[in-house]
Amino acid sequence: MPNSAFMKPVNISPELAVVVGEGPMPRSEVVKKLWVYIKEHDLQDPKNKRNINADENLKKVFDGKATVNMFEMTKLVSKHLS
Repeated sequence: MPNSAFMKPVNISPELAVVVGEGPMPRSEVVKKLWVYIKEHDLQDPKNKRNINADENLKKVFDGKATVNMFEMTKLVSKHLS
């Protein structure tokens, strides 16, 4: 049975909407769109694939941090969902 909390549409902060588009949308969709954005803008660290190098848009989502790892990214993105 799918995790209904993960599938439930959530609201997206204006900062995150710049990256993934306007909500509401399910968390699973937010994560998918985030990865599309990261890959399209070549923001994954080539030496350490678990690290994301933030551009200006992502820095607003990542509390101003230039680099975050995948686990930290999930936690920071959650702050932008309601």
